[in-house]
Amino acid sequence: MTATGIRMTADDLLRLPDDGIRHELIAGELHELALEGGEHGYVAGHATGCLRLFLEQRSEIGGGFFAAETGFRLSRDPDNVRAPDVAYVGPDRLAEARARGFPELAPDFVVEVVSPNDTAAEIQQKMDEWLHAGVRLAWVLYPATRSAMVYRPDRAVDLLHADDTITAEPVLPGFACRLGDLF
Repeated sequence: MTATGIRMTADDLLRLPDDGIRHELIAGELHELALEGGEHGYVAGHATGCLRLFLEQRSEIGGGFFAAETGFRLSRDPDNVRAPDVAYVGPDRLAEARARGFPELAPDFVVEVVSPNDTAAEIQQKMDEWLHAGVRLAWVLYPATRSAMVYRPDRAVDLLHADDTITAEPVLPGFACRLGDLF
């Protein structure tokens, strides 16, 4: 992620021309997100597929998933707009999340896939922001080590390895899989 030094609002960010570069707004400052490689895309896509299949099989749960291009406005003054690799919003707020602009809410569940150029400080800052904004569950997937960190509000962070079971409790009750299957 590269800070541009450009200050703007979420409305300004929405009006940027589509130049193929993804952006986030952190404390009102524009940050460019690097294009990711194949491994990152595969893991994010595979995690989305597994979660989506579960949701289709358990249609009574409801809600919906959002792709990596979706920015969520987490705060105003200064504006914070973050875009997870995968986001889930439950049925009670799905209509609100399907806004034309940036949804002004935190997803219930986010998945971040770590890239080689991500720093530990950047990942921790993003997790802190997600949890502070109201995210109920966050997975950070590490393809290089086939491991994950699982974040929930008011709980210790869980470190999981490829043979461990990862769940989406309490957001998607009943979802569980071997972590290694996401890679």
